[in-house]
Amino acid sequence: MKGIRIVIFASALFASCTSGKNKDNKKDDAPKPYQVLTLAPRPATTYHDYPATIQGQQVVEIRPMVDGYLEKIYVPEGAAVKKGQLLFQISNPQYEQQVITAKAAIKSAEADVSAAQMNVEKTKPLVQQDIISKYELESAQYTLKAKEAALAQAKATLANALTNIGYTTIRSPQSGIIGLIPYKIGALVSSTTSNPLTTLSNNSNIYAYFSLNEKQLLGFTSRHAGNTMQEKLMSLPPVNLVLADGTLYSETGKIETASGSITTATGTITFKGTFPNPGGVIQNGASATVRIPRSETAALLIPQSATFELQDKRLVYRLTSDNKVISTAITSTATPDGRFLIIQNGLNKGDRIVLNGFNLKDGTVVIPRPVNTDSLYNLKDTLQNNL
Repeated sequence: MKGIRIVIFASALFASCTSGKNKDNKKDDAPKPYQVLTLAPRPATTYHDYPATIQGQQVVEIRPMVDGYLEKIYVPEGAAVKKGQLLFQISNPQYEQQVITAKAAIKSAEADVSAAQMNVEKTKPLVQQDIISKYELESAQYTLKAKEAALAQAKATLANALTNIGYTTIRSPQSGIIGLIPYKIGALVSSTTSNPLTTLSNNSNIYAYFSLNEKQLLGFTSRHAGNTMQEKLMSLPPVNLVLADGTLYSETGKIETASGSITTATGTITFKGTFPNPGGVIQNGASATVRIPRSETAALLIPQSATFELQDKRLVYRLTSDNKVISTAITSTATPDGRFLIIQNGLNKGDRIVLNGFNLKDGTVVIPRPVNTDSLYNLKDTLQNNL
């Protein structure tokens, strides 16, 4: 009897354990709640960034027009100068001697003209009285004209000498910023030297030059409205400039074409963004990034945290009508802040995705908990806040 009681007790204990395990398994298989986002179109702005180099509105090379020694430098490198301000003085005594010689030649020519004029006046009455032939008067008149021509030539020589003297004093042709000055006082300079005396940059406006390859150009033309390139550029909104330190420049600009065709050697086409530079903050030769915005009125945005990567694909957990999970591949573009993705392919309006799923298996049934979209998107379009 005792043996029978032990068997019965063991059987009861086994049945009790089995029953408990079944209850735990059923509990684990029960659907769990997950946050679910229903996709709906909303406005958004994306950006396309292009590395650029900066040039001033006008960059002028200051070169000497005459030969000589650099006698004085009136401005330091990097100085802001006004139009007409004195920059350099070149010394060449030859031009001073040319002026002296030209002035002396003018005095001699004026004396010759006066003598020829007197000869004409003296000859006229003698011709009228038939004392001398009229040919004598004509000869005197021709001589006067020759002397007047010589006087004009002497004056032209003086003007040329004065011009050369003027070239020894170099003034700023415009307002701007002085660049490097490679020559020192006493250096021999001429109009044929390879390096200019300096460069002068007018930075009241700056040009940001950037290039697009053929693939980027095709994408650019397909994204923006217009039949011609000019119409597409005219339809662009104001563009931004990101400086080398990552800060956003306070002024906006406009895109224009810089080259009308693709350069064969590089396979690129060049554009330029024109930006006002009232404070002279941006200098010629700087580097920056042109940021072109693109507004979309009906974009499908999902949090980047709701996606996962598998091999070379990005996927999300999409819910079917019966709340089953299906891994769905998507193609997308990241927003500038990196928080959201703009769906290009793989999802449609009205689709539902799981936001906080982790290692879910396809076919898993979940209990959807709709999220507050205003809270998710911070009550405003997150992308618009990044303008």
